[in-house]
Amino acid sequence: MADMIVRNARITTLDRDNPSATALAVAGGNLLAIGDDATVMAHATAGTRIIDAGGRRLIPGLNDSHLHLIRGGLNYNLELRWDGVRTLADAMAMLEEQVARTPAPQWVRVVGGFSEHQFAEKRLPTLQELNEAAPETPVFILHLYDRALLNRAALRAVGYTKDSPDPPGGRLERDQAGNPTGLLLAKPNALILYATLAMGPKLPPEFQLNSTRHFMRELNRLGITSVIDAGGGFQNYPEDYEIIQKLHADGELTVRIAYNLFTQKKGGELADFDRWSRMLTPLQGDGMLRHNGAGEMLVFSAADFEDFREPRPELPQGMEGELEDVVRLLAQRRWPFRIHATYDESISRVLDVYEKVNREVPFDGLHWFIDHAETISERNIERVRALRGGIAVQHRMAYQGEYFAERYGSEATRNTPPVRKMLDAGVPVGAGTDATRVASYNPWVSLYWLVTGRTVGGLSMYGEDNRLEREEALRLYTHGSAWFSHEQDRKGLLKVGHYADFALLSSDFLRVPEEAIQDITSVLTVVGGKVVHGSDDFGPLAPALPKPMPDWSPVNRFGGYQGGTQAQARAMFARAQRHSHSPGTSCAVHGHGKDHAAHHPTPGGGLRDFWGALGCLCYAF
Repeated sequence: MADMIVRNARITTLDRDNPSATALAVAGGNLLAIGDDATVMAHATAGTRIIDAGGRRLIPGLNDSHLHLIRGGLNYNLELRWDGVRTLADAMAMLEEQVARTPAPQWVRVVGGFSEHQFAEKRLPTLQELNEAAPETPVFILHLYDRALLNRAALRAVGYTKDSPDPPGGRLERDQAGNPTGLLLAKPNALILYATLAMGPKLPPEFQLNSTRHFMRELNRLGITSVIDAGGGFQNYPEDYEIIQKLHADGELTVRIAYNLFTQKKGGELADFDRWSRMLTPLQGDGMLRHNGAGEMLVFSAADFEDFREPRPELPQGMEGELEDVVRLLAQRRWPFRIHATYDESISRVLDVYEKVNREVPFDGLHWFIDHAETISERNIERVRALRGGIAVQHRMAYQGEYFAERYGSEATRNTPPVRKMLDAGVPVGAGTDATRVASYNPWVSLYWLVTGRTVGGLSMYGEDNRLEREEALRLYTHGSAWFSHEQDRKGLLKVGHYADFALLSSDFLRVPEEAIQDITSVLTVVGGKVVHGSDDFGPLAPALPKPMPDWSPVNRFGGYQGGTQAQARAMFARAQRHSHSPGTSCAVHGHGKDHAAHHPTPGGGLRDFWGALGCLCYAF
């Protein structure tokens, strides 16, 4: 009989044999039944928790096929997030408030997840503005993987002076006297950005546990129930995995994690994977935390950095030999693998190696895949298909599309990446974000990008031939991603026997206007039949979290992604149900009718002025 039943819902199952339903039942962490209310309620007992969905859309839990959760969790409580902030004025006001809250010697950090194009002002803050906002507190702002801005206090903290040399692949911008200004540029790789960020204070282990729990809850708030963790620079195994292992041992994971191991030392890649493959068997773990193979970095010589402000990098001669040794070892030991590859030219050379190794040590159904693949050609898509590989795509173009179009032109941009061609070729495709630095972790921004073909700055990149229908995009973010962790038979569909992982949405993804997609959240998220997030009427169902640590954490004041509030989402849902809101009528959330929200002061701390100079989404209903 059922532990839980959710009824009165509009369920999108993504199961082609049973595509829609109104109720589902959960038993033992799996789906017991799914169908109409009467059929499913037959599984209820006196002890069954029954949840009335109130007619909301319910979907399979979202699964990000490329996210740096483990690394991001260790630092989440330290970071001020500009993800989703619509104006630079609002962003700087947040920063100034956080500066006032942050004790010495701590830093204020804005670590990626945003683009200057999302701001109404279409620019980053100036160094002068940073120095005026924070004369004594170190401030570090990472913009994608192309640059970082440091105020004078941060320059002093990291020790960059007139005598500091430019590191390989990076540049310290200097004034006429040769002193660093605070602008760090990736020219062409991001090592200078990684290394500078790593100099900042870190959280102690107790706080890292708390930070990771809050990051997972933030992902749950957005409907995420699974991720595939892509490792990352300065993410060493096993030391930097102790926090996530302890949370798993204590039963405190609220996101299913399949993790890949990312080599950390140039020249030592083969030794890393030889050592790790003796420590871990392929796919070792359980349904909440499991190993997923090697990558996204297999060898440093094969990495083509994705800064579209810079020319395409040429991979060095000799890359093939280094990559061949690693891939042969992985194939022999049956370790799945993934590789970061942005440009078609790099992918061609990588596939040459894969085809050679496959002739000697057949991959034979081993799941391997390419991450990113923005400019992959039809010929190389076919080569991936022939080797039975997959492609994991992320919404990096939603944050960098303007830069790509400026360098390569609008015609080249129309198929960057060519998601439709990948699907037409029958290649497994999974969706994700590549968060937390190069883009936001918000899956709804990624789904918005797949559906509309637009950047967060509003640039229309793709024609109809490279945009997806909403349910098609949702499939890539659920069942599509499950292939990439060998779990396509257990997750991604709402189907009897599959994991009971699902999300009840604040607004109907299949019906809201396109612009409203970005601000969807989940009002109820369930993982393995357990409620891991609830808000609004469903808030009491979710377990409480301890307060973010330390007390001055930006999360305590600002949370994470700065999208619409639950009150706004509730009002939007009500209007969608009534289909009766028209332009110029009064908005019950913000208190404006013909009085546009731009007339309210910015930044806003309350519901009436939340949207600042850009207005709200109420016009859509």
